[in-house]
Amino acid sequence: MNNRIGVYICHCGDNIAQYVDIKELMKGVADEEGVAMVKETMFACAGSTQKEMVEDIQREKLDGLVVASCSPKLHLYTFRDVARRGGLNPYLYVQVNIREQGSWAHSDKPKEATRKAIRMVKAGIARTRLAKSLLTQKISSENTALVVGAGIAGMRAAIELADMGSKVVLVEKHHWVGGRISQWGELFPTDQEADEIVGSLYREIQQRDSIILWTGTEIVATAGCVGNYKITLRTQPRFISPPEEPLDSDAFRQQINEAISVCPEETGDEFEFGLRRRKALYWPHEGQYPQLPAIDEQTCSRCGKCAPLCSAIDLEQKPQTQELNAGAVVLCTGFDSYQPQGGEFGYGEQPMVVTLPEFRRYLAGPGGNDLVIRDRKIRSIGYIYCVGSRQPEGDNKYCSRYCCTTALHTAQLVKKKYPDIQNYHFHRGIRSYGKNETLYTGALDQGDLFFQSEDDELPEVRADGDAFLIKTDDILSGKMEIAARADLVVLITAMIPRQNSSLVETLKVPVGRDGFFNEVHPKLKPVETVIDGIFIAGTCHFPKTIEETLHSALSASVKVNGLIGTGEIELEPNLAIVDPDTCEWCGKCYEVCPFDAIKEERSKDKKIAVVNEASCKGCGMCLPVCPSNSIQLIGYSDSEIEAMIDALV
Repeated sequence: MNNRIGVYICHCGDNIAQYVDIKELMKGVADEEGVAMVKETMFACAGSTQKEMVEDIQREKLDGLVVASCSPKLHLYTFRDVARRGGLNPYLYVQVNIREQGSWAHSDKPKEATRKAIRMVKAGIARTRLAKSLLTQKISSENTALVVGAGIAGMRAAIELADMGSKVVLVEKHHWVGGRISQWGELFPTDQEADEIVGSLYREIQQRDSIILWTGTEIVATAGCVGNYKITLRTQPRFISPPEEPLDSDAFRQQINEAISVCPEETGDEFEFGLRRRKALYWPHEGQYPQLPAIDEQTCSRCGKCAPLCSAIDLEQKPQTQELNAGAVVLCTGFDSYQPQGGEFGYGEQPMVVTLPEFRRYLAGPGGNDLVIRDRKIRSIGYIYCVGSRQPEGDNKYCSRYCCTTALHTAQLVKKKYPDIQNYHFHRGIRSYGKNETLYTGALDQGDLFFQSEDDELPEVRADGDAFLIKTDDILSGKMEIAARADLVVLITAMIPRQNSSLVETLKVPVGRDGFFNEVHPKLKPVETVIDGIFIAGTCHFPKTIEETLHSALSASVKVNGLIGTGEIELEPNLAIVDPDTCEWCGKCYEVCPFDAIKEERSKDKKIAVVNEASCKGCGMCLPVCPSNSIQLIGYSDSEIEAMIDALV
């Protein structure tokens, strides 16, 4: 029993004090059993207040600490560290959330908010009286990271992890690295070509012995837990063996080109969004590495005509399965581009209506004095923003963030190559934030015209002879109906989550309502998931620009190295424990555990439930379903919870 508890009431500026009567709250809890002192503070999280708390713990010989402030999601570890610095076990500290659950929730009823805050702090004190000193658990860890996806996020994360001393296995399900960025050509703000950036990252990976790159590879099964994941990978055959000659030798290229010339099977080139055709045997595009050809198994008819022309072709290759032990996993699986649905703005029905990614592939093609698409000379272009994003009616309510910037940059590329083309922008609010604002002013300076409609009023596109008439009610001119004639309509399509259903099922990583992977907290833990040891980076998390993608990759690599870099991981002690004397295995706890942390074992003459400490997150879902009450949660025992309930009522 802890009988010298220090209680600190935070004003949080006016966030709490404006609605909760702090003096009344202090008076209401001062006489609670075990309370040695009660103090108020303007900001409990301030460095000066933390120093004062440390001194109080030591001077008053406190054996418990209660801080009534904001959500423990924000400052739980801050005040645990305060307790540790004062010589107090950090698990003898309890944080009570009187901001989100008190002042903010009841800002219209300050008296009731104060009464509720008193009860909540009393409950925190009751729990602290019964709290016990806990020691963290430590397990050994493999200093190996698996990075899934070899776009710029995956490659950057792999390089940083290797430079910090970790072994890295980088896997990519396609036969080449580069991801979506390799399709974009010139990039803003550096004006570098995408293939330069991808090539530079690829060469850095090749120079590091601690990075293993497997292309054509996916995760098919996982077991184990943080620090020691056992992962099964499957590599699909490329049907090309490494040649005896260098990849860039004239002899090898000639052999492959001759083999391609006799290949009878063709399909749409996915890199070109089906705008052009390729053979079943084909070379990668610029910006895709390694520059080694492959045979598309789905398209190939196994006619065998190519094999005699090139010794590197091996049509007998089979998928290979391999096992990997990794301490942590970084998911960098990227995004897909929204495909307009059922004639949306004429897409799929009118050949001169294209998406922005498709238009960028046209621009990357051979140039000339005029922009010619599908044998038509383009004199004017209408850009329609937010297609598949910020939908008034639809699933994609979010803003895709990169679209405005990319559209503005594309319009400037067009003007630079073809000065006589007129650009029209139909938008619902330009969001070229930060330094990308210069793109907007640049587009204005070059003579582009911008028309803004309401969020729920989409532009109307209809065919007008060989061109299109685009109409909108323009906010900037007082809702005047504006019409512009365009030879080409470019739909600025959204980022949407990549279809990762098998990966989600295998790794149990949660996704949000928007379909992207979910982080623990957008500010405090932006690259961590609720599954210990699994991190997210890049656009599999949410739509990002290239700069934001690289920043998240760096953040994830630092977090992974901090977790597994020492070869030892410290775990929270708030775990479920099973009383083997009263447990009679029924399997109910196993069924509800979201982290696969409970398994069946035989103990003496019966079966019991056993908790894997490395996998348990202390969520408590197993407790209420246990019919014999054999499971307790360390730090949240029945006696502690019942004491809190008594204090509340």
